[in-house]
Amino acid sequence: MLDQDLARRGSAERTRRAYAGDVERFARWCTAHGVGDPAAVDVRTVRRYTQTLTERGAAASSVTRALAALRAAFRALVRAGIVEGNPAELAPGPRRPQHLPRVVKPDDAAKLLDQIPADDDALALRDRAMLEVAYGCGLRAAELVRIDVTDVDLEGRALRTTGKGEKTRTVPLGDPAADAIRRYLARGRPALAVAPDTGAAEPALLLSRRGRRLSTSDVRRRMDLWVRAAGLPSDLHPHALRHSFATHLLDGGADLRSIQELLGHARLSTTQVYTRVESSRLKTAYRRSHPRA
Repeated sequence: MLDQDLARRGSAERTRRAYAGDVERFARWCTAHGVGDPAAVDVRTVRRYTQTLTERGAAASSVTRALAALRAAFRALVRAGIVEGNPAELAPGPRRPQHLPRVVKPDDAAKLLDQIPADDDALALRDRAMLEVAYGCGLRAAELVRIDVTDVDLEGRALRTTGKGEKTRTVPLGDPAADAIRRYLARGRPALAVAPDTGAAEPALLLSRRGRRLSTSDVRRRMDLWVRAAGLPSDLHPHALRHSFATHLLDGGADLRSIQELLGHARLSTTQVYTRVESSRLKTAYRRSHPRA
């Protein structure tokens, strides 16, 4: 029931599995504490459970996700007429520390991308196109791997992508990303698409060595390889390129509403985190430069 509800809302498979695990652990805890009927669960039950998670050392993010899973589960139960209300809706979540997103400096982003040779190696051509698009378009790793060849408009310099909630948006394609894709389509992808076990024609833009659509773990693994080659900090990840895209746009004078649309954020408040990055950068510059700081 929960899985069907989440699938209908467009939740990713990984999210659905995680929520199912959270709900299952809650159900076991309830049984151990004498609450066997979902209708008997109230807001105090949910609060005791989240407090137990915190006391056991669970991170705030894990408790927040568990609470989100319970809200989704009870929402499905209400819809099915099994319970009358959603007790998890009233349970407060933990306060999460405000972590500013990791941002790559423009020079380091250029160093990373220029480290990937634009020669006839199919995997290098693919990786250059992949990371140029990640940084130039601000895409999540999950959005990168969902791009099909037909989603790319090189003439119009635009790219169609599907984000969270199955929402589709079109983003501009800069010259470096467009050129990298063009080289990959001409000299890289054909070599990967004819792999022996390809089977039916694969529509994905980014192909593995075996001619299959890449996974998000493939994206992380290949970026790690080039990060090490460029001598950059080993904790850089694909999402840092998305954060950098937004922050560098803000630095360049782009307004928050435009950045929100480019990132595919449902709420402007999500995008506003980048103003805190900008504020932090300006404070650092002030402290380093002003004689009275």
